[in-house]
Amino acid sequence: MEDHTEQSQEATTVLYLNESTLNLSKAGENLCNSFKCYMVLTQLEKKTIGAICFLAGPVTFLENVLVLGVIASSATLRSRPSYLFISSLALADTFASCFFTTSFLDFHLYSRDDGPNMYLFKLGGVTMAFTCSVGSLLLTALDRYLCIYQACNYKVLLTRTRAILAILLLWCVTVLISFLPLMGWRCTTQLDPPCSRLFPYVDHHYLACWTGLQLVALFLIMVAYVLILWKANRHEASMGGSQIGRQTLRGQARMRMDIQLAQTFSLILLILAVCWLPVLSFMMVDVSVTLTNKQQRMFAFCSTLCLVNSCVNPVLYALRCRDLRGELLALLGCCKAWRERTFQDEENDHGAARKNNDQALEQSNRETISESVDRQENSIQI
Repeated sequence: MEDHTEQSQEATTVLYLNESTLNLSKAGENLCNSFKCYMVLTQLEKKTIGAICFLAGPVTFLENVLVLGVIASSATLRSRPSYLFISSLALADTFASCFFTTSFLDFHLYSRDDGPNMYLFKLGGVTMAFTCSVGSLLLTALDRYLCIYQACNYKVLLTRTRAILAILLLWCVTVLISFLPLMGWRCTTQLDPPCSRLFPYVDHHYLACWTGLQLVALFLIMVAYVLILWKANRHEASMGGSQIGRQTLRGQARMRMDIQLAQTFSLILLILAVCWLPVLSFMMVDVSVTLTNKQQRMFAFCSTLCLVNSCVNPVLYALRCRDLRGELLALLGCCKAWRERTFQDEENDHGAARKNNDQALEQSNRETISESVDRQENSIQI
């Protein structure tokens, strides 16, 4: 009887030890004590992502700087709230092209470990840029909504001063939210759970709050543009009948412009959703479960879609916005005229210099001939 009791106790002890070993091994898989848990890309994947960043980064920067330059050079565009919101979006995309490209390449390609503070500072810059980009699109959607549904009171409701205040408030709140991890809201266990498996030192609660904020912004943008397109389609259908009058023609032209703008920003919204929903989906999954290395690699590729979105936005503005395209062509025409005038001035200066040289050479030749005649006369006298 005693032998049977001892055998059962030994069996229980062995089973307990096996379960403990299994739990420790599973816990060891979830633990992460170095940056190697986040640097999961293969050499081929590093080359692919590097090519995307090296191509899209500079192009995004140049495009958005061009948009900012066109808006800044035009007093007409600067006075309109719509283009102020577009300039805010272009500025955010410019920052995104700089911050995202440098930090992403440093981390995934060059495997640089800058420490918690420097890493969170770089991550805060990327978060600020993309959060302002989505926020600027939200302001643009609200601007279009007011233009369609409050056409009579639009200029009273949304003035240039109010637009500037809205942009400043957006950037201030975004900067505060983006650098919260650097200011202290970080993972207390360094790299171990409950830290994110997508971003080192980032707490799951902060990641969940930021992802939820982005999803709410996308939802509001979607609702605004659905209402805009519904209203625009109703007006487009009402314009089908035969109406006479100058006021009616003006109203039709105005509504056609609103329809074109609604289609433009709806296309931007579609591209934004395609580029952002995969990234936000991975972030939501990371909050609830532990991601594998394969899922981390997929997230790295999906992150580059955000940079591609910032690269596509200026192209859409240049191709779809008539006023912006006209100002761009006018600016290019001024640059061309200035270049031609500068070239002509250089030609005139060069021609004048050549003429002076010829005159100086002719004068020197004359002096040389007279000197030779004088020498011959002097030699004859001698």
